[in-house]
Amino acid sequence: MLNAALAIIHDEHRSLAAVIHGLRFLVHGLRERNATPDFKLLWAMIFYLDEFPEKLHHPKENAYIFSRLRQRTHEADLVVAELEQQHIEGGRHVRELERALGHYEAGMPEGLNQFSVAVEKFAEETLKHMALEENTVIPLAKKFLTPEDWVEIALAFGENGDPRFDAEADHEFQDLFSRIVNLAPPPIGVGPSATI
Repeated sequence: MLNAALAIIHDEHRSLAAVIHGLRFLVHGLRERNATPDFKLLWAMIFYLDEFPEKLHHPKENAYIFSRLRQRTHEADLVVAELEQQHIEGGRHVRELERALGHYEAGMPEGLNQFSVAVEKFAEETLKHMALEENTVIPLAKKFLTPEDWVEIALAFGENGDPRFDAEADHEFQDLFSRIVNLAPPPIGVGPSATI
């Protein structure tokens, strides 16, 4: 079950990283080629980056991985506390992205520049957060968690997981990710290349 749990966690991280990479790519195109923004796509990406971690991914990490680590060892206490704090602050960082995109869409002076800065800040913080989880927490979890812990984690992160986390919402986020891929132009998606 350890491998199944880790595969799901890594897949969720890859999905988040893909949307972040796509957002950065689109903003780069806006800046470098003075392309026409696809606000529908940009808003969909930010919605995904807000809702998926806040409603599904982070709560499961907190409830299963972090809490189990605290039960099994104090070696992870500092890094778990840091990551939990970052989970709390994540919503504020998304609000900054939303505010910056709203200014840009409204045609405010320096709107694109402010949005670009917000995207880079969000991307750096989120990718650093995921790297800390994968490079520090996952190895500690592999070291200290029991096989029974991994069964629970795999079940919680799986399709028919913990009932506290809406399985229907998980499918909705998969659908949203697919819509983003279908809206986004190549090379980040399969949408029309005429947009950004």
